[in-house]
Amino acid sequence: MELRAAEPEDAPAVAAVWAAGWRDGHVGHVPEALVRARTERSFGVRAGERVADTTVAVVDGVVAGFVMVVAEEVEQVYVGTSFRGSGVAGVLLAEAERLVAAGGHDSAWLAVVPGNARARRFYERSGWVDAGAFDYEAAHEDGAVVVPCRRYTKRVAG
Repeated sequence: MELRAAEPEDAPAVAAVWAAGWRDGHVGHVPEALVRARTERSFGVRAGERVADTTVAVVDGVVAGFVMVVAEEVEQVYVGTSFRGSGVAGVLLAEAERLVAAGGHDSAWLAVVPGNARARRFYERSGWVDAGAFDYEAAHEDGAVVVPCRRYTKRVAG
């Protein structure tokens, strides 16, 4: 597995992994207005806009997963369905933690919808702590939707 900064030509593969993973973890757990807003096109646009924030994991020439980090927030962590259980997610999350620490932050945080039990178990196994409920404002091209989430945190420096 190779970790590297995403390049513009990775955007379609990132979008495909993101769209499939987002649906798996969010449909049925977020407001329907957000499900309607998260179209194939929206993931393509967002992946292209977020290349600079993205690190990809590449296995045998295929984008197996990615992570997006901005300041102390680990915004997105997704692994392609055929790579789940292979260790890719753990490597990506560790890289996100490293990036947050390298950015001068003592702790990282991320948002998880309460119904995404698989993700919550993964974060907890990785040493992240559920710091409580909060409302996350999920932006989309027609505005934003407030999504009830759990805030997970982890000390990454010191």
